[in-house]
Amino acid sequence: MSERRGKMLKITLVKSPIGYSGRQKETVRSLGLRRMSQSVLIGDGPQIRGMIAKVSHLVEVEEVEAK
Repeated sequence: MSERRGKMLKITLVKSPIGYSGRQKETVRSLGLRRMSQSVLIGDGPQIRGMIAKVSHLVEVEEVEAK
């Protein structure tokens, strides 16, 4: 996996994907988000950053250091 050393992203679903295109709904699910206010930790990488850019209006992102 092409993770940046020591960087993780905490992604939180803050807005429902209901009413948005199917592609955006699938992107949210691919990030591992299933319900509102759920957070996931994912390794930082260009593919993940691209997915976040497509649904940036639905999620909140924080950079955290990996332990």
